[in-house]
Amino acid sequence: MADKRSERPSHPLSQRRPQQAKRPLPPGEQFFTPGATGLRRKIELRSAAPLVFLFQLPRWIAPVLLVVLLLVGFAVPSFWGGVAVLPVLGFVGWLAYMSWPSLGAGGRLLRVALLTFLILLIADRLGAF
Repeated sequence: MADKRSERPSHPLSQRRPQQAKRPLPPGEQFFTPGATGLRRKIELRSAAPLVFLFQLPRWIAPVLLVVLLLVGFAVPSFWGGVAVLPVLGFVGWLAYMSWPSLGAGGRLLRVALLTFLILLIADRLGAF
């Protein structure tokens, strides 16, 4: 009986899996805006660690969380709906600021339109209209 157990392979779920390596950062020439000074330089330096952290998370977490918060903002027509959209506004505004130097006119226009829409949604939920 003991012979058969030693011959039989163990169940795949009972075996230890090797530690998966974190995703490497995407290739690029520079992480920061060339020649940035003042406020932009400070924000880019402070944003480096959160950007790397977000890149290491599974790709689906940030979009799913943002969509859930936005749907709560649409579904709840009260103060709490506006509060749910505030993190979405902050995140989108932060990414828009970080990507602004590399955008063309169309990309900038879309980001301004999205931020305006989110601000109006929050104002509506907080009772400004």
